[in-house]
Amino acid sequence: MTRAVKRAFKFRFYPTDAQAAELARTFGCVRLVYNMALAARTEAWTLRQERVNYNATSAMLTTWKKTDSLAFLNEVSSVPLQQTLRHLQAAFTNFFAKRARYPSLKSKKKSRRSAEYTTSGFRWRDGQVTLAKMTEPLDIVWSRRLPEGARPSTVTVSQDTAGRWFVSLLCDDVIEQAPASGMVGVDAGLDSLLTLSTGEKIVNPRHERRDRVALARAQRELARKAQGSHNRAKARLKVARVHARITDRRRDHLHKLTTRLVRENQTIVIEDLTVRNMVRNHRLARAISDAAWRQFRTLLEYKADWHGRDLVVVDRWFPSSKLCSACGALTERMPLNMRSWTCRCGQTHDRDVNAARNILAEGLSVIARGGGVRPQRTDVRTGRSSTKQETQRATAGIPRL
Repeated sequence: MTRAVKRAFKFRFYPTDAQAAELARTFGCVRLVYNMALAARTEAWTLRQERVNYNATSAMLTTWKKTDSLAFLNEVSSVPLQQTLRHLQAAFTNFFAKRARYPSLKSKKKSRRSAEYTTSGFRWRDGQVTLAKMTEPLDIVWSRRLPEGARPSTVTVSQDTAGRWFVSLLCDDVIEQAPASGMVGVDAGLDSLLTLSTGEKIVNPRHERRDRVALARAQRELARKAQGSHNRAKARLKVARVHARITDRRRDHLHKLTTRLVRENQTIVIEDLTVRNMVRNHRLARAISDAAWRQFRTLLEYKADWHGRDLVVVDRWFPSSKLCSACGALTERMPLNMRSWTCRCGQTHDRDVNAARNILAEGLSVIARGGGVRPQRTDVRTGRSSTKQETQRATAGIPRL
């Protein structure tokens, strides 16, 4: 069985000086148009209670290009400028649907530097990509092959904080949905990144800890540099490169883990962890952030969808650690330093393995009876889901690790 999906393939590329200058101008114009359109929509609603849609902002862009002060917008491709207006429209759609916060202005220093080109903004010929306003194709490092006969429908060019250039090609792909019969419960932790209901424990690589000395040294050098100096810019780049190395290793490890889980199991059960509340524990915030449980869940969700797997998320308040997987007895108290315990039925449990088995059992009951997952309320301001208990206990400790 197969499934057709839209899939992005990301590659690194090395622009010429002329291409880098053209892309830098494009990034600046994209940011400017987005901010001006956002300001216009906000002003229209504040002053006149008027909603401005994409078509109106597109007409505004045409007017802006005809003014002397904004004539430089004609020097870059119009496609990324139109795309950023569509992104703004999508941001407002998510806001009105209470899925996200109100759109914010793009910052020159903090916002992602990117530009999106649709089919009219680039040329795909003989496996090479040439963007509008450029004469030479991009020097892309093809680290993997595109699907047979694939033609990109969208090309997104970006530059990260470490100065690296990337191009993302959105193509049609066909996913082979190979059958799988396994079922697994997954317990996330810190000593072991993941503990499976099979008893297997996956070691936490602690990527940030491996580069902590190098990161601290680079940050000290950055702190010594004068504000606005070229030396400070070079020191900032060194810090960004250390962070990029950590991020790349973490992402690669999580991709391998999630791909393995999806290929081996038809049913995968995980917990609904609220990481944003858990990192408020300052003693564990760094370790929790390095574990990247939220990123693990995101990767698992779309891969399970691609391959036709059942991903079940159980209630975050389900007492998976305190519940005996053998007899079902509930222990009243279990501090974090208790890594193994003996139930009154005589069964001795490893804390994490027992939790993973309970998570699997609860997930199977969810599938069987359609219950067991606490309904969530959506916060109007943030667009995020939360329960009443979560709101009341936001600052009181953290759930089981």
